[in-house]
Amino acid sequence: MNPRIEIGGLFIGQVAQLAGDSRSSAIVKTAVSGRCLLQAEGLAGDTQADRRAHGGGGKALHQYPAEHYARLAKAFPDALHLVPGGLGENLSSRGLTEDDVCIGDIFRVGGARIQISQPRTPCWKIDHRTGCPGVAAFIAEHGLAGWYYRVLEAGEIAAGDWLEHVERPTAAPTLAEFWRVIRASRPTIEALLRLAYASGLDAEWTAKLTQRAEWLRNNPTGNAT
Repeated sequence: MNPRIEIGGLFIGQVAQLAGDSRSSAIVKTAVSGRCLLQAEGLAGDTQADRRAHGGGGKALHQYPAEHYARLAKAFPDALHLVPGGLGENLSSRGLTEDDVCIGDIFRVGGARIQISQPRTPCWKIDHRTGCPGVAAFIAEHGLAGWYYRVLEAGEIAAGDWLEHVERPTAAPTLAEFWRVIRASRPTIEALLRLAYASGLDAEWTAKLTQRAEWLRNNPTGNAT
């Protein structure tokens, strides 16, 4: 993994009603010029419509690899907004993907220190945003969702800052491994528990994974969802 990459874009958004829909979202983001304060709950000026799915301590900041957009555009040539910032991410970069980063990785960026806490779970808002059914499912199938950070130390950050890797827990699973396990129809109990107890993983994921492992233990045949 490249230990030091440049942040290509920093994005924030406000909750607004989605075009052609009665529901609201803050998936539409605007690039920030200048420095922005990153605190425990996220970037100053960035809001979330559904706090159960976005924002808060375990989902304070979302990073998305800019190189994924070319793959999405190839699979969905008619999709809209397949450019950095287009899927609601806060940080855009090149040089780090799910194959490179691990649950629990700690980075320094600008004046802040952040830790990868979980993958993003793509939802229906991505299909609405792109105007193309199936994009969210494709992202989940191929593990192209990016990841969330928790904030360990607040500070100001900006596009052009360096994202520097400073620490990795022992035996930490990559995000790519995480997706392979959770997408399997019947993963091994050992694989699920390796993820569940990964240092730095958000507590909600730990609960989900241990529950699935327990279901598998009690149901030796059949698929666990």
